[in-house]
Amino acid sequence: MDRVMKLASEKAVVIFSKSSCCMSHAIKTLFYDLGVSPAIHELDEDPNGQEMEKALQRLGCNPSVPAAFIGGKLVNSTNKIMSLHLSGSLIPMLKEAGAIWL
Repeated sequence: MDRVMKLASEKAVVIFSKSSCCMSHAIKTLFYDLGVSPAIHELDEDPNGQEMEKALQRLGCNPSVPAAFIGGKLVNSTNKIMSLHLSGSLIPMLKEAGAIWL
């Protein structure tokens, strides 16, 4: 849990992902298209990936990926991120975290 929280606070946007997950790919693409350069942690390529996945589940991520942190705060699921984007709330959140300067 400590490792996940430490990594989540190291950059304005942090995404925990799996390289084979299509929803993770969609979220990464959304952030890239918005001009964000997130830190990406591919759990299936990290030696501590299983531990981090369990920690994300304990934080309430179900499924565990993609899990996005903006400004060190868990935003969680694909549905939540897409809802924020469609409602117009995601970009102000990204600006406040210092992830974009539009």
